[in-house]
Amino acid sequence: GAYVEDKAGAAIEVVYPATGEVIAVVHEATAAVVDRALASAKRAQAEWAAVKPVERARILRRAADIIRARGDDLARLETLDTGKPIQETVVADWPSGADSLEWFAGLAPTVTGETVPLGRDFVYTIREPLGVCVGIGAWNYPSQIACWKAAPALALGNAMVFKPSEVTPLGALMLAEILVEAGLPAGLFNVVQGRGAVGASLVTDARVAKVSLTGSVPTGRKVYAAADGVKNVTMELGGKSPLVVFDDASVEDAVGAAMLGNFYSAGQVCSNGTRVFVQKGIKERFLARLAERTAGIVLGDPLDAATQMGPLVSAVQLEKVLGYIATAKAEGARLVSGGGRAAPNTGFYVQPTVFADVTDAMTIAREEVFGPVMAVLDFETEEEVVARANDTEFGLAAGVFTADLTRAHRVIAKLEAGTCWINAYNLTPVEGPFGGSKMSGVGRENGRAAVEHYTQVKSVYVGMGPVDAPY
Repeated sequence: GAYVEDKAGAAIEVVYPATGEVIAVVHEATAAVVDRALASAKRAQAEWAAVKPVERARILRRAADIIRARGDDLARLETLDTGKPIQETVVADWPSGADSLEWFAGLAPTVTGETVPLGRDFVYTIREPLGVCVGIGAWNYPSQIACWKAAPALALGNAMVFKPSEVTPLGALMLAEILVEAGLPAGLFNVVQGRGAVGASLVTDARVAKVSLTGSVPTGRKVYAAADGVKNVTMELGGKSPLVVFDDASVEDAVGAAMLGNFYSAGQVCSNGTRVFVQKGIKERFLARLAERTAGIVLGDPLDAATQMGPLVSAVQLEKVLGYIATAKAEGARLVSGGGRAAPNTGFYVQPTVFADVTDAMTIAREEVFGPVMAVLDFETEEEVVARANDTEFGLAAGVFTADLTRAHRVIAKLEAGTCWINAYNLTPVEGPFGGSKMSGVGRENGRAAVEHYTQVKSVYVGMGPVDAPY
């Protein structure tokens, strides 16, 4: 319910990606801070579980209203934390978080059990909160992710201790402030800062009933192992998603979707359609229009409303993405657009990059780049593209563009992905479940599916007559 500082924890510098400047410093949570966060969450949750769902809902709705009222200031904070253009953070990041708080507030009073008649007797069920939940966030959508995890947890009677990425630690702190201002009892949403060791101490603590992670596959493996097969775990991990464009599709719409699915947030989106499969009949027309529109993307100061694409989040990410671009060139992919650093060189900018003639075996077609790098592959038949699209360890998302809706539904049914789009891409409203299959994750965020991950069922047998004992 208030800021706690323990300077014994290692300092974590917050860097503005557009300039490389240090704009803030937070301290890694020591063992004492982690213990205090978990202890206060456990105490607060015991009382919160007894609060009527409609009363919980009022607090979450007030928090959503505060977020919307302070939209411009919060968007600026998100831009400073992540380097995203202000035109994105104004309309996407915090607004999506507000939608999540509001939607789960409305859902909470409707979550009920069922009654099962058994002749004279009957069974009824109760949906109960799990207890203390841990949320571990990623650096690409820090505030949205914090809200997406906090909203269902709190609405359904849980407490949450949230660890944001050490790269983007500021938004979660602001969410905590807003929730307290809205009336959330102290201790129900606690934020601790830190790197992997802090996350591990949270995941392994016996007081924690559930862990929700957004992150990489290697981190997901560690969390799943640390949870020891007992805690409730949901994970949204990486992707190498296919975007399939058939030759009867609107080229303009498909190009727009491919750009949205590769260059939004400088390509740092887990569900991006980074393998763009284009049927050979429209391949050259698609590439020509793609190159033309990509050349018009405005890079620059993320705080300038005219900027359409900002820098990558960090120097580490910059070097990683440049490495993938160099590898693609070396492996024989044809460079259509971009292909290097972009001015100004004071920040972590990369040009929006398009490679054509990419084969399935190339590194940029196999590994998650997490930057503005699009791989365009061609195909001939529906059966061929389905097999190639599924030939990956990931299964987060997929998209299909075609004028033939029968074919669209047929192909979607065959694609191994948890979140799919037809003639659209990367739209993730809170009303719909979001998550993946295979190595892309376990469980779902948002939608009614989230209820399963933040509650447990208690079954009660009621005997209405004498007990028939055989003794």
